Amino acid sequence: MGQKRVMQGTVVSDKMDKTVVVSVARRKKHKLYRKVISVTSHYKAHDETNRCRIGDEVRIIEARPMSRTKRWRVFEVLTKGDVAEIQPDTIGRELEEQTQIATKREEAEQEAAAIAEEEAEAAEAEAAADEESAAEEDGDEENRE
Repeated sequence: MGQKRVMQGTVVSDKMDKTVVVSVARRKKHKLYRKVISVTSHYKAHDETNRCRIGDEVRIIEARPMSRTKRWRVFEVLTKGDVAEIQPDTIGRELEEQTQIATKREEAEQEAAAIAEEEAEAAEAEAAADEESAAEEDGDEENRE
């Protein structure tokens, strides 16, 4: 029996029981263009004790097939990941609510300013109409005398 392959990668999912998904990045040269590109592959690996968490740097080793897609085993955990335990939908919720409240307040202020401006324009138009009618009345009185 030959040497078993060993790869190093980062745990990207630990939602399954006794299974983790490990992302292994490697660099290779493009066949035609000869440019070095990064290629990422995901491997499902067996984690008997469920000790791996998202963000952990792990070394996986080739193993016998344990399921249809699981053919690797976690050999060792190199470094523990520094990933928050908070769900992504709750991280920005408070900031989002504050933003929505501020936006609603700004909209209300803009509406109030627009209404005040319309009222001011209406008052000016009414005052101008009153002045015109008063001027016409004065003109009529002068013509009568």
